[in-house]
Amino acid sequence: MGLTYKKVMSAQYDKLTAAAKAWDDMASDFKKAESAYAAATQGLGQGSTTWQGIAQGSAYTNFAGTQYEYGAAQTQAKAIAGLLRDAHGQFTELKQRLESVVADARKAKMAVDDEGNVRPNLTAQERSAYVHDPDGQKALAEWNKAADDWAGQIKKYVKAFEDADAGVKLALDAAVKDSNKDRVPGGKDATGSGFNAGAKSDIEQYELEHAKDIATRLNGGEKVSSTDVETLNRILRDNGNTAFKHHTDFGRDFVTAIGGAEGTIKLSNTLNNGAHGGDSGRKGLYGDTNKMLANTVSNATQVVFDPNKKNPPYGSKEYREAFEKWSKSPDAKFYNQFMGDLKKAGLDKFELDVAGDKAPMTRGQGQEIRGYQGLVTLMQQGSGYSPQFLGDLTDQMIDAEKKDKDVWDLHGKFEGKDGGWFANDPVDGALGIISRDPAAATGYLDPAADGGKKRLDYLLTDRDWDVVNTADWRGNIEVTGKDTFDKDARAGLGLALEAATTGRPPNSPGEELSRHSEAQARIMHDTINLLDYGSATGRSGDDSKANGDNLLKEPGYASMRGSLARALASYTPDMMDTIVGDGTMSGQPGAAVDGDDSRIQNSRSSMLRIMRGVSEDPENFFLLHEAERRYTAHQLTTQDLSDPEAAKNLAAKIGEANGAYNAIGGDLKLGERDSKLSAAGDQRVYGYHVVGGAVTGIPVVGDMAQRVVDGYWNEWLKGVTAEQGLLARDRISSGNDAAQDDLNRIFESWGMQTGQSDTVVDAAQREARQSYTSGRESAYDALRERK
Repeated sequence: MGLTYKKVMSAQYDKLTAAAKAWDDMASDFKKAESAYAAATQGLGQGSTTWQGIAQGSAYTNFAGTQYEYGAAQTQAKAIAGLLRDAHGQFTELKQRLESVVADARKAKMAVDDEGNVRPNLTAQERSAYVHDPDGQKALAEWNKAADDWAGQIKKYVKAFEDADAGVKLALDAAVKDSNKDRVPGGKDATGSGFNAGAKSDIEQYELEHAKDIATRLNGGEKVSSTDVETLNRILRDNGNTAFKHHTDFGRDFVTAIGGAEGTIKLSNTLNNGAHGGDSGRKGLYGDTNKMLANTVSNATQVVFDPNKKNPPYGSKEYREAFEKWSKSPDAKFYNQFMGDLKKAGLDKFELDVAGDKAPMTRGQGQEIRGYQGLVTLMQQGSGYSPQFLGDLTDQMIDAEKKDKDVWDLHGKFEGKDGGWFANDPVDGALGIISRDPAAATGYLDPAADGGKKRLDYLLTDRDWDVVNTADWRGNIEVTGKDTFDKDARAGLGLALEAATTGRPPNSPGEELSRHSEAQARIMHDTINLLDYGSATGRSGDDSKANGDNLLKEPGYASMRGSLARALASYTPDMMDTIVGDGTMSGQPGAAVDGDDSRIQNSRSSMLRIMRGVSEDPENFFLLHEAERRYTAHQLTTQDLSDPEAAKNLAAKIGEANGAYNAIGGDLKLGERDSKLSAAGDQRVYGYHVVGGAVTGIPVVGDMAQRVVDGYWNEWLKGVTAEQGLLARDRISSGNDAAQDDLNRIFESWGMQTGQSDTVVDAAQREARQSYTSGRESAYDALRERK
C-alpha cells in the first residue's frame, strides 16, 4: 500500500536525523577500528621484519585491502548519514507545504479529516438554506467542486512524498553497493563486493546518474523496460517539483548530462515515437514521461535575476537592463550555453516516425524533422517557461526562417486530433505556448518593446505560413507542387494576440468591461491596421487598398478568427466609441492614452472590416453582438440619465452602433456559407447568452444591466435575419421593421428595469431609430468593394 495523507502527517521525521547521527557515530567507530588495525598490522607486511616469502606477500595484499575497506566503510557510513539528512530535509519541506495547503483549505471553510478527505465545512443551517434556495443546488455544487480542488492539491503533495520516498530508497540502495572505483589492476580495492568508497551523500546525484543511464539507453536505440521508463518518469517528476529548491539545478544537470539541446531533442523524439506509435500499452507512459521532460526543460531554462524578488515585467526597460546584467553572471552559464547549442541543434535534422511515415512512398525515403520542431513539440506538453526563453527561442526560429522560408516544410499535414500534436510550424507552436502567459505575450508582441524586431509586422504581413509540401504528378514523374498550410495555421498567433491584447489567458471567461494597458492597446491597434492596411500606421484614410474583411475570410486565417473575436469583444467600449465617432482616431495610441485606461484608435471603417472578417464564423459575430448589447445595457444603467437630453444623446449612439453591428450580421449570409440561419446556428446563438457572461470572451456586467439584456435579447436575431441581401443593393433601404422593433425592445426593457416614464422611453426609441440607419450605412460603406 502506498503512502497516505495520514501516514505523511503522523510520521516522526526526527527519527531520520537520529539515525543519521547513529551512522556518523558508526563512521567514527570505523575510524577507530581502522587506526587499531593499522597499528596491529604495521610492519607485518612491510618487509621490515624477518617474515619473508610468499606468505608475507599475500599478507601484505590482504592487510592493505582490509585497511582500504575500513576507509570505504567510513565513507559509506557518512554518505548514508548524509542521505538520511537529505531525506529529512525533503520530507519536512514537503510536510510544511502540505500543512500550509490544509490551513488554507480550512480558511476557505473546508473540513479536512485525518485521511485527507475534504468537504465543505457548512453548518446544518447553512446547508438547509442552500437546499431551500432556488439557486442553492448550484451553490452547493460550487462548494463541492472547491472541496474536490483542495483534495486534489492534498493528493498532489502525498504523491510528491511517495516520489521523494522512492528517490531516497534508490539512493540508499546505490550507496551500499560497492562502486569498485579503485578496483583496477594494482588498485587498493581488493574486494569486489565490499564497502562503497564512492558513496555520495546527495540523493539527487544518484537519481541523476540513474536517469542519465536510462535516457542514454533510450537515445541509443536500446530496448528499455517499462519499469526503467517509469523510474525515469518518477525521477523527473520528483526533482522537477517546484517545492524543492534544487529543481532548477537538477534540470540543468540532467539536460547537460544527456547531451544538452541535441540530447534533449533526441530523447523527446524517442519518447514521442513510443507515445504516438508502437506498443499501445506504453503510449500513456511514454507521453507522460515526455511531459516530465518538458517540465525539466522549463526548470532548466528559468531566468531569475534575484531569487528573493519578482522579475520586472518582461519587455520593460527595467527587465531589459536586468537581463543584460544577469546574462553576464555565472548563473547564466547554462542558459547561454543551451541557447548557443540550440542554434545548431535546432536546425539539425532528426528522425521522428510520424514525419517519416508521411513522406510520399514513391520518394523511396522518409523525411526528417528540424530540431526546433522536435523541441517545440516537447515544450507544448510542459508549463511555466521563462518569458525570456520563449522569446529568445521564437526569435531564433524567426531568424532561421528569414534565411530559408522553407526550412520547416514537410510532406503531409499535421493537424487535428491525430497529427496536430506535432509542431511542424514551430514558430506558431511557440506563440501558442507564449499565450499561456499573457504578460509574456504582451511583452513579446508589443512593438514598443521588441527592440526594433517588428515581430508583429512580420507575423501578420511578411511571414510565409505555408509549411506543407505538395507533389504533382505528370505521368510517372513527380513534380514539386505549391506549398500549402495546415488547418491550424496561425492558431498559435491568434492565441498569442488574444492573450497579449486582453491580459487574460486565451478562452478565459469574460470579465468586466474596462480599458486596457498601453501595451495591450498598442498591440490591438497595430493588429487591426496590419490586417486591414498591411501597415501599422494605417493609410491616412485611404481605404482603396484596405482588405481586412476579405483577408480574414481566407481559409488560412480560420484558426485565428475565434481568438481575435474574443480579443475584440474585450474592446467593445472602444469599438462602439469609434463607430459612433467618439473615438479619437489619431492613428496610434499615445497622447490620448493613460496607463491602464488606454484605448485603441483605429478608423471606423477599418474597425468594421475587421469585425466583419472575424464574423465569417457566425459564433464570433454572436459573441461581438452579445458584448455590444451588454455594454449598451451597462451604459443605460450606470450613466446619469435624469436629463432627458442625456438619455436622447445616449440613445442616438446606441442606435448608430446597433445599426452597424446588425449590418455586419446581415452580411454574414451573403457569402458562400448557408443561405439562411440554420437551426444549428440558432442553437449556437442561444448557447452564448448566459447570466453573468461565464462563457469564453463574453463581458460581465452588473445585475441591473444583465436584467436589461435578458429582457430583450431573444428578439435580436430577427433583425439580423431581415438584413440579408441589403448589401447587394445599390441603395440601402431606410427601413427595417424587424430591426426597428428589436431596437425598441432594448429601451422598453431599460424602461421597465429602471422605472423610466413612457415619455422618456419613447424619446429614446425615436433617437435610436433615427441613428440606426446611419450606423448601418457606415458599415455598408466600409464593406463595399474597394476600388
